Amino acid sequence: MAGISGAGVTAGRGAGSWRLADEMHPPGGGCRQVAAEYMRRFHCHEPEENQCSSAILKQIKAPVHLVWSLVRRFDEPQKYKPFVSRCIAQGDLGVGSLREVNVKSGLPATTSTERLEHLDDNEHILSFKIVGGDHRLKNYSSIVSAHPEIIDGRPGTLVIESFVVDVPDGNTKDETCYFVEALIKCNLKSLAEISEHLPLQDHTEPIDL
Repeated sequence: MAGISGAGVTAGRGAGSWRLADEMHPPGGGCRQVAAEYMRRFHCHEPEENQCSSAILKQIKAPVHLVWSLVRRFDEPQKYKPFVSRCIAQGDLGVGSLREVNVKSGLPATTSTERLEHLDDNEHILSFKIVGGDHRLKNYSSIVSAHPEIIDGRPGTLVIESFVVDVPDGNTKDETCYFVEALIKCNLKSLAEISEHLPLQDHTEPIDL
């Protein structure tokens, strides 16, 4: 169970404290309270002593249905993840389906095998776990959720991505979190850029608040 405090995010059993990479603009208290409720409901990690966990928040100036149309494609992560060069999915793309991801050069890995753990088109939640590959992210589990909100008077989206992962031998929890957070931030930056340039099906007018 997680919640956001002034010091960041706190987690449950054996966890110590979560890290929170907050990219909300502006990072107001009201926004944090809303995010805290979303995390309490949808981002329930229980890190062990040898694991670290973190959450990244990103506001995107695009309606949630456009953002979710990219996030939900378990078979095509390369649509917005810049470090993925190729993906081969197995199964019916339901829970339990696997994907083999090829990673672009420049990262300390070439392949990653990932299993779909949860997909909810109503709540806009996707979760996957890494189950193989030539990398050091052991027992990596991720939850991504997308939530509608108003940004600058227009329909927008708050995306929250959280993860838990083993800390590799020779690394600290901070080092591990920094590395994974950097990857996720690149992914969410790309997701925002692509989503914000997708054509809207319907013209949307500013919303008067």
